[in-house]
Amino acid sequence: MGTGAPPTPWADLVIEIMVRDYDRTFAFWVGLLGFDVAFSRPSQKLACLRHPDGAQIMFYERDGDWETGVMEPPYGRGAVIQVFVHDLNSLAENLRAAHHPFYVEPREKWRDWGDRLGGQREFLVQDPDGYLVMIAERLGERPLP
Repeated sequence: MGTGAPPTPWADLVIEIMVRDYDRTFAFWVGLLGFDVAFSRPSQKLACLRHPDGAQIMFYERDGDWETGVMEPPYGRGAVIQVFVHDLNSLAENLRAAHHPFYVEPREKWRDWGDRLGGQREFLVQDPDGYLVMIAERLGERPLP
């Protein structure tokens, strides 16, 4: 039997990732990145998490289902899970306090959006299974140079 209730509303896109160790992954997403549990199915080692700023993610401990190829760490090669937050600095401090390494240290980045630039403060870390996670705080827009 599950605990909790689905997020209201569900996001239009929710990634669901396979993990090797449910408890270790739970500690990373909840303890370090500040997500809350929307609902879980402990018997299946599955959790649906939501961040106070709106992001949602689901994960479950590998059980042999839905594997389309060989699964070897790091998982998620070629994908970046991007999470937008309102307070990037506090999450960066959580990671530093836990001695969790940054894949890319916090930085300010402005990118070409076609007719303007979009800016964000961001850092990248890997979760316990090697999924690459970008935490970003929007800075706004400005004209192209």
